[in-house]
Amino acid sequence: MIDKLKEKLGDKIKEIKVQNERRIYLTIDRKDLKNIVNIIFNEMGARYQIVSGIENFNNFELIYHFSFDKENGIIVSLRTFLDKEKPEIESLADIIPGIVWIEREIWELLGINFVGHPNLKHFLLREDWPEKFYPLRKGERENGRK
Repeated sequence: MIDKLKEKLGDKIKEIKVQNERRIYLTIDRKDLKNIVNIIFNEMGARYQIVSGIENFNNFELIYHFSFDKENGIIVSLRTFLDKEKPEIESLADIIPGIVWIEREIWELLGINFVGHPNLKHFLLREDWPEKFYPLRKGERENGRK
């Protein structure tokens, strides 16, 4: 699988980490995400699973998980990092329609903007939730106040 990924993605892969025989992490630049997902999802036939969003000390990290079911269920996770001052990335809704729900959730809970998303509005939090208070960011409380 690693050889196939290297062949298809080439120098777009910044780092490869093999967690175990069925789990591979690829670190990529956020500007390459859409192109890479199109290749993995549409050309290579991987199944989209979910996106994980994490706030690190110096940045935000998004991990896009895909399963290659025909390759014994190998999971390939794409790791990309976002600037803490302006956390945004292009939405993948035009490639994977079902991703709109998790993009909304990550936007709402972490404050990461998905540029081009068709419907960024509250999904889990109440409609009157205070703006710019994200409950999964470090230091936030559930009532929207520090």
